[in-house]
Amino acid sequence: MSSSNFLRGTLLLTGASFLSKFLGMIYVIPFANMVGETGTALYSYAYIPYTILLSVATVGVPLAVSKFVAKYNTLNDHYTSMRMLKIGSLLMLITGFVAFLIMYFGADLIASWTKDENSPGITTDQVKSVIQMVSFALIIIPSMAIMRGFFQGNQSMGPTAVSQVIEQIIRIAFLLVSVFVVLEIVGGTNTIAIGFAAFSAFVGGLASWVVLAFYWRKRKKYLDVAIENQKEKVNIPVKELLKELFRYSGPFVLVGIAIPIYQLIDQFTFDHAMSAIGQGNVADIAFSAFNLQGHKLVIIPVTIATGLSLALIPEITNAFNANKMEKLKAQINQALQIIMFFVLPAVFGLILLADPIYGGLFGLDNINITGEVFAWYAPVALTFAFFTVTSSILQGIEKQNFTLISLSAGILTKVLLNSIFIQIFEAKGAIIATLIATSIAVILNLLQIKKAISFSYRKFYKLSLLMLIFTSIMAIVLLVVNYVFGLFLDVHENRIHAVLMMLIGVTAGGAVYLYLGYASTLFERITGRRIAILDRLIRR
Repeated sequence: MSSSNFLRGTLLLTGASFLSKFLGMIYVIPFANMVGETGTALYSYAYIPYTILLSVATVGVPLAVSKFVAKYNTLNDHYTSMRMLKIGSLLMLITGFVAFLIMYFGADLIASWTKDENSPGITTDQVKSVIQMVSFALIIIPSMAIMRGFFQGNQSMGPTAVSQVIEQIIRIAFLLVSVFVVLEIVGGTNTIAIGFAAFSAFVGGLASWVVLAFYWRKRKKYLDVAIENQKEKVNIPVKELLKELFRYSGPFVLVGIAIPIYQLIDQFTFDHAMSAIGQGNVADIAFSAFNLQGHKLVIIPVTIATGLSLALIPEITNAFNANKMEKLKAQINQALQIIMFFVLPAVFGLILLADPIYGGLFGLDNINITGEVFAWYAPVALTFAFFTVTSSILQGIEKQNFTLISLSAGILTKVLLNSIFIQIFEAKGAIIATLIATSIAVILNLLQIKKAISFSYRKFYKLSLLMLIFTSIMAIVLLVVNYVFGLFLDVHENRIHAVLMMLIGVTAGGAVYLYLGYASTLFERITGRRIAILDRLIRR
């Protein structure tokens, strides 16, 4: 494959991945408006353990397969690549089915860990039912992911890109249509509607399989020809192939399940702790506000910033392997600065506009609870983003095993503090525990980066101070906007007013911050790029 085709394929895959994540964020808005906070909490109770079991079932194998296939294709050993596809597919079918059995028959246990028996609202039977519905997706998703990895290893990004987008579109379409039909046409219960919503993961997986099967049918003949033309075929023992595969896959598992693990700890402790202090009647509402709706909103700036930062990781890896330390340190600085530049103002914006943003998108019912919880959750965006990027940097400088230490420290802190903090600070106690735990993990990663390559954070601190100044100016603008427009817009009683305040605030705050960042050349220093149209607008 030519370099231009490879670049085009990589851009296609990146764009498809972002579109898929974006769709996965925005569907929550109509979904939450149909089922309410209690419904989304029920959905979240099933989806969080599903996400973790899916990650455990795949154990990073799909990405490892892509690296494995790329390596052996380079050696013109297409026979071994095809063997790995067959072995990996069988392995993923087995682990996926085992994960399905664990989740389906363990649903009752997971439900009892999730809900306190004395808590009103959602029952353990409802949680069990929805968990069992989502578990079916575990049968097909892991083996489907292997096929994507195989295509990527062959430098064919189209099948993965198209299947990702189709999977998400079909899943979301099935979810929204089925929920609407159950609630509005059939007149069914919220539990039945959420069950269908959870089952949408299986439907989306089937759609992705259809797309991949179409591509496989078209391209298998070329793969067969490559194998037939291979002069020497070496039968590497299966044990050796699996050993090499798991050596590739190991480091990718931990970072992928870090955030869901923090969410799972909340799921298993939140309702019990809230019930212990007599707050069980609002536990489901508060949990949904930060663990599903709030989380989806907070992840938007995280996805944008980490996407830009992680694009530098291959260059960081190459610079480290080539022992180009100055270039390596400059790229690490750039990756960290991108996170701060995009996520810091987003956090302040979400805090100051918490009520109009949450109320405008998800409704004003219980806004006195949901708005406050969402505002407290916003800073988690910064620690989640930094943990993701610093963990990837550690992989780039061959210190990926340290991620296990930092993640373990964070999780242990979360487990020790969560119930205590919830009983002291109520709902926001879970968020404070997450902030402390993830901050510890981030600090440990940063210290390890400094130790490993003698990295100095001085430049990062200086530019971060400038970003903090610009963010403070933006915050003052938002406070003025809140005061002036709050004189005639009631964001707590009128949803249209909330939407208007959200649009005005986001536009004003974003415009001020980006103007300051671009006019001061801060943006250019961080990204290394100028934008011609903005140069003309601000006459730079």
